[in-house]
Parts: sequence; C-alpha cells; structure tokens
Amino acid sequence: MTNKTIDFLNVLHLRGPNIWTYRAVLEAWVDIHDLEDCPSNVIPGFYERITAMLPTLIEHRCSIGERGGFLKRLRDGTWPGHILEHVTLELQNLAGTTGGFGKARETSVRGVYKVVIRAWQKDVSMAALHMGRDLLMACIEDRPYDVDAAVAKLRDLIDDYMLGPSTRCIVEAAADKRRRIPYIRLLAEGNLVQLGYGARQRRIWTAETDRTPAIAESIASEKDLTKMLLSSCGVPVPEGEVVANVEEAISAAEDIGYPVVVKPTDGNHARGVFTNVMSPEEVAAAFPLAAAEGSEVMVERFIRGTEHRILVVGGKMVAANMGEAVSVTGDGKSTIDELIETQINTDPRRGVEHEFPLYVISLDRFPAAKMEVERQGFTGSSVPPEGREVMIVRTSNMAFDVTDEVHPDTAELACLAARIVGLDIAGIDLVCEDISKPLDQQRGAIVEVNAGPGLLMHIKPAVGQPRPVGEAIVDHLFAKDEDSRIPVVGVTGSRGKTPVARLIAHLVRLSGQYTGLACSEGVFLDGRQVETAEGTNWDAAERVLMNRSVEAAVFENGCRSILADGTVYDRCLVGVVTNIDPELHFGEFYIDSAEKVWNVFRTQVDLVLSYGVAVLNAEDPAVVEMAPLCDGEVIFYGVDGNAEAIVTARGEGKRTVYVKDGAIVLATGDKEEEVARLAKIAMLAKGAADQPGVLSNLLAAVAAAWALDVAPEMIRAGVKPYDPIAPLRAD
Repeated sequence: MTNKTIDFLNVLHLRGPNIWTYRAVLEAWVDIHDLEDCPSNVIPGFYERITAMLPTLIEHRCSIGERGGFLKRLRDGTWPGHILEHVTLELQNLAGTTGGFGKARETSVRGVYKVVIRAWQKDVSMAALHMGRDLLMACIEDRPYDVDAAVAKLRDLIDDYMLGPSTRCIVEAAADKRRRIPYIRLLAEGNLVQLGYGARQRRIWTAETDRTPAIAESIASEKDLTKMLLSSCGVPVPEGEVVANVEEAISAAEDIGYPVVVKPTDGNHARGVFTNVMSPEEVAAAFPLAAAEGSEVMVERFIRGTEHRILVVGGKMVAANMGEAVSVTGDGKSTIDELIETQINTDPRRGVEHEFPLYVISLDRFPAAKMEVERQGFTGSSVPPEGREVMIVRTSNMAFDVTDEVHPDTAELACLAARIVGLDIAGIDLVCEDISKPLDQQRGAIVEVNAGPGLLMHIKPAVGQPRPVGEAIVDHLFAKDEDSRIPVVGVTGSRGKTPVARLIAHLVRLSGQYTGLACSEGVFLDGRQVETAEGTNWDAAERVLMNRSVEAAVFENGCRSILADGTVYDRCLVGVVTNIDPELHFGEFYIDSAEKVWNVFRTQVDLVLSYGVAVLNAEDPAVVEMAPLCDGEVIFYGVDGNAEAIVTARGEGKRTVYVKDGAIVLATGDKEEEVARLAKIAMLAKGAADQPGVLSNLLAAVAAAWALDVAPEMIRAGVKPYDPIAPLRAD
C-alpha cells in the first residue's frame, strides 16, 4: 500500500535573519512519503493541470535564471517539495505580496524536505503554505481546486494582518538601500511601527509620527477650531458655524447664503459631507446623516471648484492631488444603479481593497451621492433618457496627481496651515477652480486640515506620477547623516558565548553607554537583571531593541536559537564567533554534518555591517574560514600570537588581539599596545587561566570592545577587577 500524500512535520517561523536569508521566512519540514518516487514528469497530466491553475508560474525563473525556468524544471521532473515552494510563493504573489524568496532542500531522511518561503506576515504565509499543499495535491490527484477563492481568502488575511499601504510605503522607504533603516512592528495586527533601534528609534502610526503633537491632532479633528485658528492668521477659509439641530442648520445656511456645505465637525474620509446643498429641504435631509458621522455638525459656505489635497511633510509640500466629478450618461434602457456599475465601477482602478486608487460607488453606501441624484429628480431605479448626464459625485477620490501644477503661493499657504495647527505631517484640503493660480484670485479656500492623512492617493494615483511620500517622511524623521542604529553586538559559537557576551556588555557599559544584554542567563539593562533565564526568548531580546534608553545592545545567539527563530536584529556592528564544535549540535533540526553546523554559525558573520567588525577566533580553523564572508573588518584573536591567521593579519597591517609575555596585547600591524597583565586580572586568578577557553573568552570580549572603540584604558579598567561569577544585580 502506497502513501502518496504531503504532510507537514513542523513549521518554523524564523522572524529574523537566518541560515537562508536576511528576511523572515517560514521553514516547513515536509514529508512527501511515497511521492519521493513520483517527480512531476511521471505524473500523467500533472504539468497541464498545474499550469492551467497557475498560468503565472511562467514568470518563475528558478535556478535556470530565465523566464519559464521553473516550468522547464516541471517538464524535466522535479519533486513535490520544490513545487510546493513555488506554488506557495505564487499564491502570495497573486494575493498582492509581489516577489519573494524560496528554497527547497532535502534532508538526510528519505522523503523529508525543508521548504522555505518568504513570510511577509506569519498568518498570511502559513495560510498560503497550506493552500499550496492542497492545490498541489489536487493537481497530483486530478481534482478541482478553487484558486480564485484561495487568493481571495489570502487577500482578506492581508487586509487583516499586514501593514496598510500608507504605513507600508514609509517602512519600504526606510528599508530601501539608500537608508537601510531597521524596523520593528510593535502591533502584530496594527500599523504602529518602530524605525531604528533603541535610543535612536522613531515611531510611526500610519502617517502620524512620534513628532506629531497630540494637541495638534486634537485641533485638526475639530474643524471649527481649525478654521478659527487659520482665519486668525490670514488663511482663507469658508465662513460657517456649528449647529445643534436642523432648525439652526437651516438658519445658518440662510445667513451664509446658498449653496452651502453640511458636514460633521470631526469626521474624516469625507464621510457625512454634503456639498452644494441648495435648499432648506436639502439641509434638513443632510443634517441627520452628517450628525451620524461626528459629534457636531457644521454648515459653511460652498466654495466653487474642485477639491484638492496637498500633503505637507516637515513644513514642505511633497505631493498634491485633485478630485474629480463622476457622472453617468443615460442610454434610455438602464437604471442609474446599472449605469453606475457599467460606466463607473467597471474601471479597473476601482475596488474595495486598499491597493485600488478609486473606490467602488454605490448610492446605498454614499448618502451624499444619493442626495445628488435625487436633487436631479432621479433615484437609483430611475431610467434617465438617452444622452442625459446625471451627476453622481461632485468630488470623488482625490487620486489625480497635480503636484507639478500647484502655484507656489498655494503651496506655501498649505504649509502655513500645517504649522498653525502644529502638524508635522498634514493633509490640507482646499477647494479652487485652478490649482495653478493663487487662491485669492479665485475665492478659493482651505476647508480642512487632516492629521494622519492617507498616502495611497500619492503613491498610487489613478492618473499622474507617483510621488515618493514615504521617502519624504523618512527624511523628515531622520536627518541625512543621522544613524538609526545603535551599536549591536552578536556573539555565537559552540562554547563561551555567555561569558563573552556578559563581559562585552560590562565593558560597553563602563564606557558610558546604557547597555542592554540578552543572553542565556537572562535580560539585563545597564547591568541590572530584568528577566530571568527561564523568561528569556526572542521576544524578550527584541524588547531590548525596543527600549528607548538602550544605547548599545549585546546578544547571545546559540546554534539552536538561530535555527529556531533567526537573529533578533537585521545587521550588527560587531559579530563574534568563539569556536565551532560540530558534534555538539548534531541531532536537532536535521543538522547532521560539520558543514551544516558551520553554515549556521556563519550567519553571525554574514550580518556584520560594511563598516562593522567580525571578531574571530584565530585558533579555530573553521572560524578562520569565515573571514572572507565579512563585509567589514576582521579582528582575529587568540592566546597564541603566532597563530597563522594572526601572523598573516599583522603582516597586512590589520588589528589583532593576543597574549604576549604574560599580557593581553592589542596590535595594529606591528604596533602593539599592552592592555593588562594576566596576573592582575581577577577572573584569571586561582588557576582559572588554565581552564579551557577562559583566557580565549576574555580575549574575544577585549577584541569586541576594541572593535566598538572602547578605549584601551577603559578596557583595562574593566577587565582587571571583573568577576564573572559575582551575584547578578536584580530588582
């Protein structure tokens, strides 16, 4: 009896850089059982079925490196683990997460593979992985599979769990090659994001930042207060007043003069806003709908023209968009509801998801549109005469880019409005007939100032050029040469990680920096233990990077933690590898060879920044082999100053650390500086210096401190009295 199925033995979420890539991934341990004997080219009709379900697989280049490369592998014969990788990635692509990393590798157990896929968000990628398995089995067993339904479900999950478009464009700009700013998502299902680490971090929440004053946000939500402040500074605004009931609203409209606008004072996204209101009856109809969207209702003068949105960031205009009136034309047969569907909503730019720049219009969902239609003598079920134009919405999505057309005076006026309210990022709504002319020449006016403005209209306009608004916000938060990173040290190896990490943190703290440490003994902040070893995990380590007080951070990375979680940081200033003893790590995670163990520990060296330093044990040949992988400098250390790697490095004028004549020496080429006599170092007393690894660990920590620019005299002062077995400070 055969067992031709696919089972998941385990799925790991590697949240940080790992043995596969610098990004978060899912690593699925997949058992294909007897399908190990069934590559794709021996399953009748398989190729035709899978390419019919997923024709876009033709875009996958695979190892061949050209379009259609994966399909060639399918025709020639490849195994279900490899196919699952590509199918899962393609389902995510179809749902809107374009691109992605993938790998499929055999283990030493027959039929068991590691399938690795890029995980933009754990829940989304986990769902895609299981859908990929189901689709693949349907193709193998010649059963139907509803790809469209699967993609729709993934899109719903993306909408629920992934960053919204406004936040995402800022995060992507921060992570771009130009800035390479690390980020941490602070809410698993929200848009609160930390950019940078520790004391150098900034925070964003959609298009609001930690520089957005709460008072300014409150002012912006009170439209009447905003208008008063703007008017007092000479900014043109439409006259109006807040009203408590229908009678007051009608009275205000008659005092102002028709047409008027009826809107909530603290609404947003144009909900409950009724423009060009022409009569007491229309005011009475609009009032309860506006009241339902806010705490109070305002009646103000109607400004003729088109509504525009100017985005101001850090006191500068960075983008501007214009709205557009939307209408339908009667054909003598179709109702207005039907005309809206055929003439408006068929536009491929319209949709209900965030990625669509134009929204779907429905009279049932937009009371203002319903009123506009009724004003013209129709309802949704009316059939207008052939050729009759019926206005549906006077101002629809402001998704038409006009950035290059804005008059400089108008741009400056928008920036002034943002400064008056106090917002660092603001969406300034104004109405005018010609954005290329000053407002005072056309009775234009600023009608709203919005905190946390949506950015989608600027990054994906329906018409016109996308604007780099995410970059503008990142540049506002971080000056051109400002570093978003604190010094981060990663320590790995088979032995000695914990004492090395603790001593490095001790030396850095003595140099005057508030230091965070996460190691197998717990989490420490500035030398004080705040979490025990039992509570220490990836999340606890991440909290070190989230702490605004932390000016430098040290992390211990064991082989198991790298395999199970990845590293908590994206890159490090200093990476230390103490030694490699492969046999200590055999047995878990299908790690069963020295090469695989070496590949785990090399992750630490791969993560060293180009201006950083790898600190490597010169007396361990496997560690020495990692030196060419480092993008930055390498400092070799060793008890024996005559170790080949140290001698070679000194000959090339590089930095090294070793023992000479009973003292620890820092050398740059042939220039040597004695740090401390071994006999005067407390941790080496009473024979400890003869214990395996103790002196080597000390040298590793000294080299790392030197790499962090801790002064030699400070290193000397730190290591001489240091006692690694002293009681831990704890609250």
